[in-house]
Amino acid sequence: MDGKMLARLAAIVFVAIAITATAIEMSRKEEPAEPWASSAPASLQSDPLRDELLRCQALGEAGPRDPSCRRAWAENRRRFLAPGSRPAERLPQAPTAPQPVEAQ
Repeated sequence: MDGKMLARLAAIVFVAIAITATAIEMSRKEEPAEPWASSAPASLQSDPLRDELLRCQALGEAGPRDPSCRRAWAENRRRFLAPGSRPAERLPQAPTAPQPVEAQ
């Protein structure tokens, strides 16, 4: 079997596989996608701090002047920076870029 014949046979097999995969994909019934909000945990939906932060976000430039927004941001920082909220392991150091070698 020469090279041309082998290439033609490979092309025919490839096209046959592509047609079969397309036919299988087109015959599938599409499942309705679940809305993203329903997949969120219930604890996030009932968190009053989250609701307050969303309200403050909607205020725009007036948010930094609102006292309740300031309290919400302070509580959010406290939660985020709490000692138990950080991972126990340190992330690996990123490799440094090689230094260019000067020509002498």
